Amino acid sequence: MIEVADKNSAAFSELYDRYADRLVNYFYRMLRKDREKAEDFMQELFTKIISKPELYQKGKSVQTYLFSIANNMCKNEYRSHEVRARAAEELRHTNQHFEQENSTQSLDKEAFELALSDALAALDESKRSTFEMRYHQDMSIKEIAQVFDCSEGTIKSRLFYTLKHLNQELKAFEGSLIILFITIIQILQQ
Repeated sequence: MIEVADKNSAAFSELYDRYADRLVNYFYRMLRKDREKAEDFMQELFTKIISKPELYQKGKSVQTYLFSIANNMCKNEYRSHEVRARAAEELRHTNQHFEQENSTQSLDKEAFELALSDALAALDESKRSTFEMRYHQDMSIKEIAQVFDCSEGTIKSRLFYTLKHLNQELKAFEGSLIILFITIIQILQQ
């Protein structure tokens, strides 16, 4: 990052190569699986880095710095009324669909993924982002705490309540716990 601030194009290329895909995946999951928007956000993030490299604090983890910017960009996007209204409508539709299903039906991976996605969408941004960073980006509790500028205990608490919420929201899949765990593991490894 110090070399990027000195306008070193090779350093910027290295930074881009290391983090572009991870950031696109982060934005993709955080922005309702909109691939085009995720790529736009990733480009915007790197544009911000080029235009204001002096904002990087020496000694801070580059990963933490990048995901802090990404997290703030997502927060700003969530403030948009249009996104919240669209997500709420999708959630209502999905909940009606799952209320009509019988819990004894076999587990359908696509239905589970949709239910998981909707359950995560119903969470507040900080819990959803914490879950995403921990289970999809494989970031440590300490790294996530640095991104949010809070204690590790706060992050552990968020994860606890997020998993508790997901357990409650995904009760329809309770009869197939082994399949459920296998599916979760497969989703998290994608």
